[in-house]
Amino acid sequence: MKEVLRTNDPVRLSYAQSLLNDAGIEGVVLDEGMSTLYGGGLPFIKRRLMVVDEDEAEALRLLAEALPEEE
Repeated sequence: MKEVLRTNDPVRLSYAQSLLNDAGIEGVVLDEGMSTLYGGGLPFIKRRLMVVDEDEAEALRLLAEALPEEE
């Protein structure tokens, strides 16, 4: 699995998942439990959106087109 997004922003994460799902790419969120367990917004515990290796290039392209750079 490859990481295509790392963020603390639940709206950004949900939007990214929706974009990938619409394109037929299944995304899996890792570290969601850790982020929630330790305060939900701690900047050093970010949620990661992962895809299978074969979908990485297409997922990165879709996200680059649709999402602005995170600060």
